[in-house]
Amino acid sequence: MTSTESIPAAPPVRKPLTIKVFGVGGCGGNVVSHISRAGFPGVQLIVLNTDSQALAQCPLPHKFNLGLELNGGLGAGGDPERGRAAAQEDEARLRELCTGVDMVFICAGLGGGTGTGAGPVLARVAKECGALSLAFVTLPFDCEGPKRMKQARAGLEEFKAAADGVICLPNQKVFKLIDENTSVIETFATTNDLLAQGVRGIWQLVTRPGFINLDFADLCAVVRNRHSESSFASAEAAGPHRAKEVVEKLLANPLLDGGAALGEADALLVSLMGGPGLTMAEVSRVMEQINRHAENAHLIMGAAIEESLGDRLTVTLVASRQPANPPAASRLTVPDTAEPEAPPRTGAGVDLLGAAIASKPVPRAPALKPAADQTTAVLAEVAAEAAAPAPVVVSRSWRSRKKAKIVHPELGLETVTTGPFQQSEPTRHNGVNLDVPTFVRRGLVMN
Repeated sequence: MTSTESIPAAPPVRKPLTIKVFGVGGCGGNVVSHISRAGFPGVQLIVLNTDSQALAQCPLPHKFNLGLELNGGLGAGGDPERGRAAAQEDEARLRELCTGVDMVFICAGLGGGTGTGAGPVLARVAKECGALSLAFVTLPFDCEGPKRMKQARAGLEEFKAAADGVICLPNQKVFKLIDENTSVIETFATTNDLLAQGVRGIWQLVTRPGFINLDFADLCAVVRNRHSESSFASAEAAGPHRAKEVVEKLLANPLLDGGAALGEADALLVSLMGGPGLTMAEVSRVMEQINRHAENAHLIMGAAIEESLGDRLTVTLVASRQPANPPAASRLTVPDTAEPEAPPRTGAGVDLLGAAIASKPVPRAPALKPAADQTTAVLAEVAAEAAAPAPVVVSRSWRSRKKAKIVHPELGLETVTTGPFQQSEPTRHNGVNLDVPTFVRRGLVMN
């Protein structure tokens, strides 16, 4: 081979994705621990918490105590503000953990302090570092009370404003998967398993090559910068009618609301995996049924062979819908602005003291004197009223001496006005201004 012959260029080597899974708070830590037991090669699992005792019980090697100076390792006490402040205290450390990462999964339970408050901070930091930020969160059971649910809903909105996509599991829907005899431990294990399935399913979408390939760019096309609330479901079937049965199981999944989530989706990502016997006809039958339920969605599909599945067929689905009103920017990044004036509060249960303070006019400084012309007018009116018939005073008693002290403009006392009737004509009878109090007109002193 001569020196003039060209050497064919080597095909570009595909850079492996860098993926990290964060469990934030108690629930998030439990989910990540569940994922670790199932095996998750090539992915770093990290637990973040404000509670030192909970971290000590976590078996994972990578864990970090948030807000140690702020909370002293005692947790957030169910207060999202303390959880948020703890994450902001260690924001530099979070940024270090997210730098150079392609995809960040955030697992958290909403309604408490750390997951609700610190999770959105981590999602924002991950996005700022260039990672695709996906959150898998749970909403509390109804029995946990309205206050916790209200906190959870507020945290969900912050997650949607900060992360690229949020997959939300309302715990109440788990009742459709359990019976009356299911223990509390088994119930929470079910929720942990559903979130773990979601993380693992999306991980498989972007890391396993297939004969109809899905890659990281496809996932980004569905969720990146959409700030949407997504639905996730996975189903498995075997046997000669597995293509039909797997779709029936998907539609029965409570996370898809009986298939309603597919009809509302405007973007859909579907991955099929089967053993060596998976046929193109089965792939076509599955996709035909899904397309009927998601006619308006932009659909991205992938299919792969997995030797270990044997006769089984699994379908993983992510349905994303763009909100009609995109969430406002997270409260973590919006500068403070003046709040609009609150309307007057009425009815039972109103904080009357607060309402009184809110409606109280701003007092004028007592040291300010009335304008000169106003003072002159007042003095003239009082002098005229003094000339009206009044009780006869024979001697200079203390009453007559006090009469001169009715008005003290030299002391700077503010003039009493008639409020909204300032511009109205005074009420007069026989030349007497009845708007002036009687004790003023007659020069009486009230003890």
